[in-house]
Amino acid sequence: MNKETNFVALIKANEGILFKITTVYTDNSADQQDLYQDIVYQLWKSFDSFRNKSKVSTWLYRVAMNTALTRIRSKKRTGHSVPIEKIVLQQTDSYDAHWETRLQLLYQQIHRLNVLEKGLMLLLLEGKKYDEIAEITGLSPSNVGTRISRIKQKLKSRLINTN
Repeated sequence: MNKETNFVALIKANEGILFKITTVYTDNSADQQDLYQDIVYQLWKSFDSFRNKSKVSTWLYRVAMNTALTRIRSKKRTGHSVPIEKIVLQQTDSYDAHWETRLQLLYQQIHRLNVLEKGLMLLLLEGKKYDEIAEITGLSPSNVGTRISRIKQKLKSRLINTN
């Protein structure tokens, strides 16, 4: 297989990860699409330098989250955009309105977190272990655990207060 074929296969296999990151760090579908393209471009630029010293998903998360954070910092310097839509959840055949409402509330609260907290929760919801989250974010595993515990308490408090 050639480089392009391998890269396309990697992107297709990890579209869910990219979708989640772009959803958490953007306010509307246009920004989500732009961020997705920025992430894919950055992954392509660094594809040759990936040496399999970590999991592919760890490398992908690191590049994607750094791209999202760079974009956020850039927007802060140039101004802000006005969100025109809420997070759109993918619907499945087994639609459950109550579950979707609860999930939307959770994502709304996650969206209110600061940039690092969003990333930590995204990685936790993906089922990543503290060691891998630490590798992706550059924090120590104990710091990851402490921060996640505090974030969970913050989210729990906010969700209780919205009911």
